[in-house]
Amino acid sequence: MNSILVIDDEREVGTFFRHFLEEKGYDVKIGFNGKDFSELIRKHHFDLALIDVKLPDTNGLDLLKQLRISIPSCKVVVMTGYSTVKTAVEAIKYGASDYIEKPFDDIEQLEQLIDGLLHSGATSMQNDMYKLAETLGFVVGTNKEMNDLLKLAYKIAKKNVNVLIEGETGTGKEVLAHFIHSASMRYDHPFIGINCGAVSETLLESELFGYEKGAFTGAFKEKKGIFEIANRGTLFLDEIGEASLATQVKLLRVLETGEYMRVGGETVRKTNTRIIAATHVNLFKAVQEKTFREDLLYRLDVVKLTIPPLRERLEDLSLLIEYFLKKLNSSLSFSEDSIDCMKQYHWPGNVRELFNVVKRAVTLAEGEATIITPLYLPERLKLSLSAKPVMAEKVKKNEMDFDVYLQKWVSNVLSMWRSSEKVDLEHVLSLVREMEVEMSRSFIMKTLKETVGNRKEAADRLNITVRKLRYLLKEKGIDSKV
Repeated sequence: MNSILVIDDEREVGTFFRHFLEEKGYDVKIGFNGKDFSELIRKHHFDLALIDVKLPDTNGLDLLKQLRISIPSCKVVVMTGYSTVKTAVEAIKYGASDYIEKPFDDIEQLEQLIDGLLHSGATSMQNDMYKLAETLGFVVGTNKEMNDLLKLAYKIAKKNVNVLIEGETGTGKEVLAHFIHSASMRYDHPFIGINCGAVSETLLESELFGYEKGAFTGAFKEKKGIFEIANRGTLFLDEIGEASLATQVKLLRVLETGEYMRVGGETVRKTNTRIIAATHVNLFKAVQEKTFREDLLYRLDVVKLTIPPLRERLEDLSLLIEYFLKKLNSSLSFSEDSIDCMKQYHWPGNVRELFNVVKRAVTLAEGEATIITPLYLPERLKLSLSAKPVMAEKVKKNEMDFDVYLQKWVSNVLSMWRSSEKVDLEHVLSLVREMEVEMSRSFIMKTLKETVGNRKEAADRLNITVRKLRYLLKEKGIDSKV
């Protein structure tokens, strides 16, 4: 007989679960606070625990951490109100199997969740998750951060919450959004994406909300908007940070009430559309700069997923190349020299750029080679071998010779400037950003050494505040040890 622990300070919740679960043949123990929890896990072994996020003497996250140590095999479901959904998502990151929102409106869904956790193997669920990712072309590989991201996305997919996806251009934000939609209960309804930065403000509004006949010049007949077409499905708003403030206001209304009006219309319409938004910019910074509404950000940022850039998951480079070769129906392979060369490159365009490089190489090598050597790679990749020796090899920062680095950096940029080949401006700009980080690091490390680690004195010498120095040490990834 499976044993279930329920911890909730509302006695009626405990009473409900006792009757509900004992009827199904489970052994149930009820607790109302952290003290009860400690006593119960000391005396009993549990297969599943249902824990409320907010308790009078502790919180669900702390109890989850204790349970992971005391009974590692015990599955955990966090119970939460809408206002604490973000906390519940944090609980999943700490190892909770799932979360449920109170009040429990769908008893059948609750029953399926509990029975599924107790009787379905975790391996089977993981196989389904990876199979779906593979089907959609979301290559996860062995990178831990990517695997954690996929697991979290799979768990929150079935929840009716908005998701914000962050990541650099080309990391695969739309593919991840499609994965969430396909793993959700809305999978058999429309998935529609729109790039907010690719259309004008007026056109974006009419695309999202539709318009009535005669609403503006050229509106010869009414048109349904995406919110109407995607009803009960998913709307993917790519580059949400590019939406105008006027459009943001209207989006906020839809998110808060589910209501909107067509352009030129007077009828209030309803929609049940899940929003997945994506951005490559820092929206919190955009809020500070008054280019993005804070209230809209909090509505979108219920669950935030961040896709790591390709340069931080180079262990999966060969797997990604293999996937792209298969996608291109090519029997060619890349030589070890080519792979090594590609691992030295910064990849500012991420996975999208990698696909273009593979496609170009296959096109050039097809018919004249069986193995793709560095000869078939773009010049910018070969130049990167001399551009980033210190950064790519991850030499300890306090051992880096800034003079040597600067000379090689200048030499590489000049060689691109003088070259008659095509120049990848994004790559050049990525080198400039890299130089900014390296220059900040070098000057700060030099000053900290001279001041024997005294941050206040170092900040004075650098003519910045101590707060700014702390920010640079943390945000730029600068090692503060001297």
